Amino acid sequence: MLLCFGLAVAGCTPIDPAELKAGGVFDPYEKANRQTHEFNRAMDRALIRPAGKGYASVVPDEIQTAVGNFADNLSEPSMAVNHLLQGDPKGVGVNLYRFLVNATLGFGGLFDVAADFGVHEGDTDFGETLHVWGAPEGAYVELPLLGPSNERDAVGKFVDLFTDPLSYVIPRPEKYYGTAARVVAKVGDRGRYADTVDSILYESADSYAQGRLIYTQNRRYELGGGGADTYVDPYSDPYSDPYSDPYEDPYAE
Repeated sequence: MLLCFGLAVAGCTPIDPAELKAGGVFDPYEKANRQTHEFNRAMDRALIRPAGKGYASVVPDEIQTAVGNFADNLSEPSMAVNHLLQGDPKGVGVNLYRFLVNATLGFGGLFDVAADFGVHEGDTDFGETLHVWGAPEGAYVELPLLGPSNERDAVGKFVDLFTDPLSYVIPRPEKYYGTAARVVAKVGDRGRYADTVDSILYESADSYAQGRLIYTQNRRYELGGGGADTYVDPYSDPYSDPYSDPYEDPYAE
C-alpha cells in the first residue's frame, strides 16, 4: 500500500509556473472535470438532494446531531493514525481521548461529551499527512460523487480506507456501521444546507468554477496555506456584500 500511494503521489502532475498565477488553481484536466461535475450535479438533482431534504425535514435535529456525532467518533482512531504519521503526539492524544470518552460517557459516541469537557475534534486525514510530508497538491480533480479534490487529496481519500484500526478488529456487519453513519450524516448536511448548496450548484453562473475555487481556497486554509482572508465559507450568503460579484475571478488581471 505504501508503494502504491508513493507512486501515485510521485505521479502528481507537476505545476507549470507559467500556467499558474500566485494562489491560483492548476486545472489541466478541466474538460474531464467538467464532465464529472455534470454527472455529480445530475446525481445530486435526482437522488442526493431529494434524499437530503427529505431526511432533514423528517428526522429531528437532535437525532441528526447524534448520527453525526456517532460517525465523527468512529473516525477518531483513523485520525489518530494520521496524527501519528504526521509526528503530532498531541493530536494522537486528543483523538484517543475523545474516542474513549465519547464511546463510554457519550453512549457509543451519540453525544460529544469530550467537547463539553473542552476537548474538541482535531480533524485530519491522509491528504494532510501527505502535505506534512511535503507532497504537492498536484492538479485539481473532481471525483465522481465525492466532488472537488486534488491529486494529493484523492490519493489520501483512498489510503484513508485502510487507516482505520477499528476496521481490522470489528467483525461484520458492525464494521460498516461507521461508514453508513457517515453517509447518512453527509446526506443530512445536504438537506440542512440545501439553500446554500443549491445556490452554488444551480444558481451560479459557473458552478464548476465556483466549487473549484471554494474547495481549493478552503483546503489551503485548513493546511495552513493562507490567512483568515483566504477562507471562503461555503455556507455564507454570497450576496451579503452588495458591492461584490460572487462569480468574479479574484485572480483575473
